[in-house]
Amino acid sequence: MSSRIDRRFQRLAAEQRAALVTYVMAGDPDPVTSLDILRALPAAGADIIELGIPFSDPMADGPAVQAAGLRALKAGQTLRATLAAAAAFRSTEADTPVILMGYFNPIYVYGVQSFLRDALDAGVDGLIVVDCPPEEDDELCEPARRAGLAFVRLATPTTDDLRLSAVLANASGFIYYVAITGVTGAAAADPEAVGQAVARLKRHTPLPITVGFGVKDASSAAVIAAKADAVAVGSALVEAVRRSLKDGAASPATVPAVVGLVEDLARACRTKGVAVSA
Repeated sequence: MSSRIDRRFQRLAAEQRAALVTYVMAGDPDPVTSLDILRALPAAGADIIELGIPFSDPMADGPAVQAAGLRALKAGQTLRATLAAAAAFRSTEADTPVILMGYFNPIYVYGVQSFLRDALDAGVDGLIVVDCPPEEDDELCEPARRAGLAFVRLATPTTDDLRLSAVLANASGFIYYVAITGVTGAAAADPEAVGQAVARLKRHTPLPITVGFGVKDASSAAVIAAKADAVAVGSALVEAVRRSLKDGAASPATVPAVVGLVEDLARACRTKGVAVSA
């Protein structure tokens, strides 16, 4: 049986356009506003949603996402609350895939089997856990896949062919190509290098290729959308949240700020002219 992720990429391949993958931090800037943002994303044009799990030591995240996680933790966000937010979203949106993205420590503390059960019950479709390498697949990757959750792997500009075979071995859902070396939001992606990397990955896997890290705005999204199956944007969205805050709290501009940026990004990903394969 195909998953929501599979069906979404199949539909977009038929439409010959790239997917827009939007990352937002659960609980940022507060649980109520965060859920309002989450629920607004599909209508704004998000094809797949990455929902960040706030963590106090986010080693792969740049300043913008780190700040979002700290705002969420300060507002009381937990992994259990993040799963509840996913369930609330799923209660009104049946089709848009949701990927939980974060680190292994909160999942380990929660209990792997309990987490997988509760994630499935919440309508989650997959996981991106950046500090679970292939050598530790028995910890989370393999149990997740047996439970029916996709386990999305990250490949980077420094992933050589030997390492790539290990990265791809148990990957599912899609491959997330990190277009820059460094943390999220650190630099702009090089379109030529991205095109070469996507072509290389496609020689090794039939999974769709999502490109993220370094996609900052609609113009850069449009360029990457011509190269990849999906464009992932995160730091720009959490920065839109930050800039909308008033005295550190959500304002009437917070949800519209994110929605407006997602609409711009979605239009960029729908730009015709270059067929996107899947």
